[in-house]
Amino acid sequence: MPQKSHDIFGPGSNPDERIIENYDLLSEKVAACRTIGMRVVLTSGTFDMFHEGHARYLETARQHGDLLIVGVDNDAKVCERKGEGRPIDNERQRMEVLCHSRHVDLVFLKKLGDPKWQLVKTVRPDILIATQEIYNDQQLRDLKEFCGEVIVLPPQAATSTTARLRLILLGPIGQMETKLAEVQQFLHDLKHGER
Repeated sequence: MPQKSHDIFGPGSNPDERIIENYDLLSEKVAACRTIGMRVVLTSGTFDMFHEGHARYLETARQHGDLLIVGVDNDAKVCERKGEGRPIDNERQRMEVLCHSRHVDLVFLKKLGDPKWQLVKTVRPDILIATQEIYNDQQLRDLKEFCGEVIVLPPQAATSTTARLRLILLGPIGQMETKLAEVQQFLHDLKHGER
């Protein structure tokens, strides 16, 4: 069957077709994929300032099935969890970047206030991919009620978005400290007639 150029499996990023914000529509798409025997994989995250760790994580997740659905926390949810000033990239930017990843088939926007684990309960994935820092052991056991299998991946890169932000901020701060020390030394020398 030929693929349309603007469907979720067609060429191109097709964000208008691949980004879903409605649980009922997502449920319909998942059901349609299951009727043709597709193995469904689900994962979630923030995906702020997309980097190689994100890309490796998605590639590894996709290897576990035929359809990879990625839940993305909306801006309000990220701000509540990570604090003021986050995310750096807004939810639309983060979702569209994911549509450009060849490993991602569907992107779902998870909103602050959604019922607990609503995305997992809606998709009921064959495989749920999680990271070590997201769920504790009890939550992982509880999630198995809604999934065929839960796979926990270790970090896929030596750094994270939060660590990168620290480096971005600390670089200029270190430079300012050096300049301030030079100015203080100059003023000291000037005061004592050494200049």
